[in-house]
Amino acid sequence: MQSQRIKPDLVIKNCGQLLTMKENAGDRVGLITGGHVAIKEGLIVFVGSQEAYQNNIDDCEANIIDAREKVVLPGFVDCHTHLVFGKSRVDEYVAGLVPGGLEGFRSKGVPTGIEASVHMTRAESEETLYHESLSKVTRMMSYGTTTLEIKSGYGLDRETEMKQLSVIAKLKKNSKTDISATFLGAHGWPKEMTKARYIDFLMQEMIPLVAEGQMAEACDIWVDDGYYTAKEAEKILTTGRSFGLASKIHTDCYSYVGGSDLAAEYRMMSADHLNYIPTHSIKKLAEAKVPGVLLPGTDFSVNHPKPFDPRPMIEGGMILALATNFNPGNWIESLQLVIALACRRHRMRVEEALEATTLGGAKALKKDHLIGSLEVGKLADIQIWSTSNYKDVAYKHGRNFVETVIKRGEVVVEKGFNHPTNYT
Repeated sequence: MQSQRIKPDLVIKNCGQLLTMKENAGDRVGLITGGHVAIKEGLIVFVGSQEAYQNNIDDCEANIIDAREKVVLPGFVDCHTHLVFGKSRVDEYVAGLVPGGLEGFRSKGVPTGIEASVHMTRAESEETLYHESLSKVTRMMSYGTTTLEIKSGYGLDRETEMKQLSVIAKLKKNSKTDISATFLGAHGWPKEMTKARYIDFLMQEMIPLVAEGQMAEACDIWVDDGYYTAKEAEKILTTGRSFGLASKIHTDCYSYVGGSDLAAEYRMMSADHLNYIPTHSIKKLAEAKVPGVLLPGTDFSVNHPKPFDPRPMIEGGMILALATNFNPGNWIESLQLVIALACRRHRMRVEEALEATTLGGAKALKKDHLIGSLEVGKLADIQIWSTSNYKDVAYKHGRNFVETVIKRGEVVVEKGFNHPTNYT
């Protein structure tokens, strides 16, 4: 006797290329040609072939999206951003594009880098920060990003760090995008305080305050030459853990000072940047199953002297994610651009880059049980591209391929435009 067929409320039929991104797929993308996806109450209830669909699905009451000659894949997961900040640093960035330009810019006494962003974020009102950040999140959704992480770190004082985290909380509430908050108080330290005093301030005042208000899920730190040492990071992140905050780390970006080893030892959520990671640390992170988050946009924007090399990490068995690292010095909102950069400049295969922006990003946020691949029981976070070949994302530069975005079973972007009711 045939079991009762499922009655979904939304169906994506006849997918030209359906990329399930299912783990351990032989081709890394889990390609099904002419596949179907059925959604009910925000969850995926079917993924598969035409024949299996006909045997298991009754779509007489469902809304139908015909994805013939289109690419269908999971929504992107951007697991590393700093998008809540005051103003842009466009003049600084443009000055740095020509030889000697940045030195001339600095000679005028104008703050640059993180110092400039701290100054501008402190000066900005919470309301302005919120509305500007919401515009960014909305645009990122239109590029296919359905889940993202946002860090604080442009305050380096109690008032501004909490202001940033408050903005992130409002974005969580008022955006269809799923957002994870990270406390990055240890992005540097303020000029008005010694590093030792600031570490005490973080451990004794800020981390307890963030945890008490449930303002973040994780605590992050920049471990690099000229920033924090691995030993200092251990103190700060251990304090965070004692208050229920998971650990992340910026490390090996401009030097190797042991941060990636610490990430493996403490089995952190992720270790990010990794331009200078040594072979022995790759092995440790792989064995500990700590994802490495790579940031092609940053290497491009800063013209990094040592772009990260993903090949030893891939061959060493590491879990990899790609993220935008959207920040004032690296204004990149689209993971499609990140994929193009990863493939051209870092020699990643298209399939590896797609995996790293979907399932890899989900793993870096510890959400791969919910998102990152198209599988029965997972959230229906899906994007549909107006192209018949997924490899075009690495080939046709400067184009937004996204036609439709579905978030938790709801169409939130249609014909390339966000639905205005989805953001307030």
